[in-house]
Amino acid sequence: MNSIKLEWKRGDWAAYFGLMTNNLTNLLTMMGLLIFVVGIPTEIVYGRIAPAFGLAVLVASICYAWFGLQMAKHTGRNDVTALPSGPSAPSIFTVTFLVLMPVYQQTKDANFAIQIALVWCFVEALILVGGSFLGETIRKMIPRTVLLSCLSGLGLLLLAMNPMLQAFEAPTVSFIVLLLIFINWFGKKPIFARIPTGLLLLIAGTALAWISGLQSPEAIKASMSSFGFNPPEIHVDSFLQGLPHALPYLASAVPLGLANYIFDLENIESAHAAGDEYNTRKVMMANGFASMLGCMLGNPFPVTVYVGHAGWKAMGASIGYTLASGITMFLVPLFGLGAFMLAIIPMTAIVPILVFIGVVTANQVVRETPKVEVPVIFICLFPWIANWALTIVNSVMGAAGTSAGKLGSDLLHSKGVYYDGLVHLGSGAPLASMLWGCVAIFAIMNKPLRGAIAAAFGALLSLFGVIHSPAVGFAEGSSMMFVVAYLMMSGMFVVKHILDSREAATAPEQEPTKTT
Repeated sequence: MNSIKLEWKRGDWAAYFGLMTNNLTNLLTMMGLLIFVVGIPTEIVYGRIAPAFGLAVLVASICYAWFGLQMAKHTGRNDVTALPSGPSAPSIFTVTFLVLMPVYQQTKDANFAIQIALVWCFVEALILVGGSFLGETIRKMIPRTVLLSCLSGLGLLLLAMNPMLQAFEAPTVSFIVLLLIFINWFGKKPIFARIPTGLLLLIAGTALAWISGLQSPEAIKASMSSFGFNPPEIHVDSFLQGLPHALPYLASAVPLGLANYIFDLENIESAHAAGDEYNTRKVMMANGFASMLGCMLGNPFPVTVYVGHAGWKAMGASIGYTLASGITMFLVPLFGLGAFMLAIIPMTAIVPILVFIGVVTANQVVRETPKVEVPVIFICLFPWIANWALTIVNSVMGAAGTSAGKLGSDLLHSKGVYYDGLVHLGSGAPLASMLWGCVAIFAIMNKPLRGAIAAAFGALLSLFGVIHSPAVGFAEGSSMMFVVAYLMMSGMFVVKHILDSREAATAPEQEPTKTT
């Protein structure tokens, strides 16, 4: 039997810098939202939430590294890539804006708001742990093309699109970084091959940013004020105190918990497609229990299998990168180093790496998809595109001090902005993308009964406002319109099945007639 060895490979450097900086960005985004948008006191954010946040990511990273080592041991392979671990980025925004902000604005009690959010996080973790017993079955029921196509939408629109926009805001830095990525990671003959590409990108981007005057020595000095020692502490009492008051806010936890569940399935399927066949149940239970641990230490944000396994593997990453990233994510908030790191290393040097991961994630589905199923890829993209556009439109209107409700759908429609369509298509994008992928692929592959079940499931999700609705609720707003539409679609699939069955039944009768 092979001995277990944790070796650091050349590709681990590039993957480490990419995953670590992405997770660090999420950490800093979370802290910035809580402090500057919600108004949570800095001592709570730096002293309680951030350290527990980092520890939850570290625990998941340790589990993923162990799973990778076990796979290498049992298969004898030396090319195993560990799953990437990180926080659930959508949850950061959802918990902040749907739970913490409204509760804090209403009560002005930061501790009470966090108590409610801890219960919300615990419910999400329960969904992952409970769903771990069905994850492998669901992953096998949903076609690989659909899971990978949903993931490609996530990679392109949520991971890569905004970084690409940021890159075009500082072209004197990011264009060179992008070109180095094209040459070294996509190309046949790398430049400066002796330097790990991830390190090369950060060196080049940082140097160009300082030369261009985009970084400031004053920012480094200001960031030092966040230094300190902030060990995680147990906050089970906060969780228990929030239980009696959390029910009204849990409606958003269920659909987002299901969405994170789908994210995990998609990312695990991506790893399988790349050759690393991890056990779905073990991975989901690791995420669920790591999130629960973070919750009990005061962190309201769950962890997940991070997107981009195919990209990290393409870099030549092994197992060490995800463990090193988890350790960094723990140490940075433990000593308050996040702001200092980003004051030295510019985001413009980091974001092109995320563009690469998004492109590789999308490219994986193109490689793995049979020609006849290719339309499914693009159908799965539409909900993600609408979700991204809806976020942009809402942000723009919010910055202008207005909203769609104030402007009215008719005015927006007259300007070519189909806002209602964006809301309906973009709401619940993870599940809507998967649903429409299933409808499309079962129609293409002529499996009408499976298509009927998928459409009926769409009607059920619409009835409760999980998809196509900005808020969860039973038969509210325009949800019944979608319920009827999905049931009509399900009926059409049933008709197709009946016609196919009749045709199959009459074919044997006609066969002898042709031969006489």
